[in-house]
Amino acid sequence: MNKVARTIKEQNWQTQLESGIDLIPCNDFSYYDQVLDTSLLLGVIPQRYAPVLSQVKDNNEIDLYFAMARGYQKDGLDITAMEMTKWLDTNYHYIVPEFTANQQFKIFNENIFGEYNSAKQLLGDKAKPVLVGPVSYLLIGKEKEQGFERVDLIKNLVPVYIEIINRLKQQGALWVQLDEPCLALDLSKKEKEAFDYAYQCHCQSRKWY
Repeated sequence: MNKVARTIKEQNWQTQLESGIDLIPCNDFSYYDQVLDTSLLLGVIPQRYAPVLSQVKDNNEIDLYFAMARGYQKDGLDITAMEMTKWLDTNYHYIVPEFTANQQFKIFNENIFGEYNSAKQLLGDKAKPVLVGPVSYLLIGKEKEQGFERVDLIKNLVPVYIEIINRLKQQGALWVQLDEPCLALDLSKKEKEAFDYAYQCHCQSRKWY
């Protein structure tokens, strides 16, 4: 599976390179969907999937990934999948992130860094990592507990994005694309403030770059 995925990615990068594109996205290939990829990257893994990591020995991250997407019914476990819903007003679907009031974020999965290295070998400075932006990631998720709003987690989340971006910079990335499709929606005052916090405040402090 990984070999086939690598071949597809390299062919796509080569096609874009030969077409003369200035900045070519990487980290945009997914086995299931890019929101689920982001959840794994950020360690947003519901507690019910902990047994998958602890009981499955071989390639357990990919088992965890598909358990979150489709459920897991083997090795004596019976774990339900996460909710799937439509991506904004399209017929594309994504796996909905689940947040708790004390949600912690950390770099759990390292794929984005390996992906950038692979892209850089072929594309050089034209390789541009792509991520779902922090505010949209929160807004397209769901609270799994009462008494908090998921957008309030922005202050916990932004430092991890800064860490990811700084690591990509250390690897040589000149550009990082953060997709924020929720900017096309009608936003509440608090949601607008989250965007301001995530971008304006931290750009002014030069922590983003």
